[in-house]
Amino acid sequence: MDGSFNRVQVNPQPTLAEKLFARVLDHLAVGTLRVAFPSGHVQLFTGTQSPGPYRAEMHFTKWSAIRRAFTGGAIGLAEGYMDGEWDTPDLTALLQLLAANMDRLESRLPKLRALNLVDRLSHFFNRNTVRGSRRNISYHYDLGNDFYELWLDPSMTYSAALFRDDAKSLEAAQENKYRQLAEAVGIKPGDHVLEVGCGWGGFADFAVNKLGCRVTGVTLSTEQLIYARERLDATSNGAAANLMLCDYRDLEGEFDHIVSIEMLEAVGEQFWPTYFETLKKRLKPGGNIGIQVIRIADDRFESYRKGVDFIQKYIFPGGMLPSDAVLKDQFESAGLQLKSQLDFGLDYAKTLKLWHDAFIGANTGVRAQGFDDKFIRTWRFYLSYCEAGFIEGTIDVSHYVISEK
Repeated sequence: MDGSFNRVQVNPQPTLAEKLFARVLDHLAVGTLRVAFPSGHVQLFTGTQSPGPYRAEMHFTKWSAIRRAFTGGAIGLAEGYMDGEWDTPDLTALLQLLAANMDRLESRLPKLRALNLVDRLSHFFNRNTVRGSRRNISYHYDLGNDFYELWLDPSMTYSAALFRDDAKSLEAAQENKYRQLAEAVGIKPGDHVLEVGCGWGGFADFAVNKLGCRVTGVTLSTEQLIYARERLDATSNGAAANLMLCDYRDLEGEFDHIVSIEMLEAVGEQFWPTYFETLKKRLKPGGNIGIQVIRIADDRFESYRKGVDFIQKYIFPGGMLPSDAVLKDQFESAGLQLKSQLDFGLDYAKTLKLWHDAFIGANTGVRAQGFDDKFIRTWRFYLSYCEAGFIEGTIDVSHYVISEK
């Protein structure tokens, strides 16, 4: 942050739009926000409860960004950033400040009902039926393996890492995560493990080559399947992995244990009961299910489920986060019992920062693949938006180990 926070500035008279926007920001509870408007007018907003610990800046270059914020709320603000209508020197810091003041700001930036209805209808038509799931997964994961290789770690793991003292790299922290979950589930050499949502094969690779078990993995992404099969085929125990393009609802057989890492978020609330009933049906007696799940704070779940957020509209169509309490209700309804739980949201914040830094560093490569400024800014907003959420505790990530009652 530069010294402009303490510099006296001569400003032109604020416009009506600035005055209206200022009325919203005057209700900041915590933090200090410096806003530069398109007119050249600069204003400093300080939290009514505390000027710290957050300090951030917003530089508006177009009036349309302010209009979007009023008509579209948080999504409108995101869309303005995506289109380059405003900027900030530290996107995560700004989104942390906004997250910390979310309740106050959202109540003063009401989204127009007509726009909200359009987003809700769009979300409804993106629900995860068998056909819809393939479309929704393809939307995000079939951008191309080359794209993800530019900024993910060498294990091609696209989920929260677990940082322990011995984790000297993101790749090591990802292996920590795999090992911790496998140990919590009780996976032993020779076990046949089902992985629902096998991604690019990171866990399957770890399980067959370092734990000595068999893995059946399913995905709905053709791009991921091609990569994962080639990856496993190149390893000494790759034949122990059977990876398929298959919807979890179409699975057959029983397995010693089941693992599903950040898959539930893509299932959709309507299909959560089916998901857990399917996992239970596929589990052998005495086996355990280990899931890694991103979840929203319990006190935000009801308001969240009634709307559509930036992630659902632009990143993961059809997606929906559960809360901790809702998850435990789902376990109970499916006849499953919770055996252990590990929460590690701050580890996800660190994972996201490393991804974001790598994504910025890969800017030239991303552009070379044909992605434009709007795409890049959308993904930068997505990564910072999630990082800020984990830091502020509006979202968390957990390992749950469950079994049949």
